Amino acid sequence: MKINRKTKKHSKKAGLPPGTLVHVGEKKTEKVRITLIDYTEQDFQEKTVDNIEECFPFKATPTVTWINIDGLHHVETIEKLGKEFELHPLILEDILNTTQRPKCEDFDKYIFIVLKMLSHDEVEGGLKAEQVSMVLNRNFVISFQEEVGDVFEQIRDRLRKSKGRIRRMGADYLAYALIDAVVDNYFVILEKFGEKIESMQEQLVADPSEKTLQQIHSLKREMIFLRKSIWPLRELINGLQRTESALVTDATNIYLRDVYDHTIQIIDTIESFRDAVSGMLDIYLSSISNRMNAVMKVLTIIATIFIPLTFIAGIYGMNFKYMPELELRWGYAVALAVMVVVAILMLIYFRRKKWL
Repeated sequence: MKINRKTKKHSKKAGLPPGTLVHVGEKKTEKVRITLIDYTEQDFQEKTVDNIEECFPFKATPTVTWINIDGLHHVETIEKLGKEFELHPLILEDILNTTQRPKCEDFDKYIFIVLKMLSHDEVEGGLKAEQVSMVLNRNFVISFQEEVGDVFEQIRDRLRKSKGRIRRMGADYLAYALIDAVVDNYFVILEKFGEKIESMQEQLVADPSEKTLQQIHSLKREMIFLRKSIWPLRELINGLQRTESALVTDATNIYLRDVYDHTIQIIDTIESFRDAVSGMLDIYLSSISNRMNAVMKVLTIIATIFIPLTFIAGIYGMNFKYMPELELRWGYAVALAVMVVVAILMLIYFRRKKWL
């Protein structure tokens, strides 16, 4: 029996006490990248720091600070940050465990958010999911990613150029903007899925093959994975909307409602795609069945035509001495003519019955 990869990852933590910091995920060797953005409506600074200690002075500043950490394999960095910003050990454990379900937890002093950032794997094909964890406080947002590369570049550009209201709003609006960027990227993923489903439907109608069946099963697995990654997001956004925490203001709550609407729309689209993929499997089986029926129909008609011909040939192939027809000069030609007439009459009959 093949062991699931996620089961293998979780086995690292077997028997350890709660709050033990162990990285559960793909092993990385590159250096952890830490970027810091600090801003107000008038001022802005952005830099990449060499160690996490350089971020600590911004904890007490009245500005809004965004600390982004790319890479979770260096457990010591996460542990130092947790101690400085007073994060619960269970939160740090969830950050390092990259198989978490999307969720939102209110810890009074801060709100902890986990969601999945999806992308297409250009090398192996299919979907690639990366866990993004966020800690929201009154004046800072800390985000944790598994590796370099995300969907937040437009937010960074808006911060640099002071576009929109993001520099005038607080840390809760920044957290909303990050969530919104992840959710908007889901629409890009779904658009590619829609194109793939449409292409496969055309292929099903034209010429279904075993390769088509493999593609359908692969697509079905991806849809299950997509649903598992996105479905809990509705509960997450709803929890943020309904929280009584002072960290989420009424002004930001309006925008969270918009994200919630987008989430419902995405989930509805996923369900539609799942129905379409299930229907494609039925179409494939029907096409194969129809093709086999057509082949069997042709073979049956051929066999039916040859049954009387075989009967006639069998009679005159018997080794009896006294068969009057054998003495006829044109007996062979007559027998062949009878066979041809019988075959033609049967074909006419099949045509009138619309079996041909």
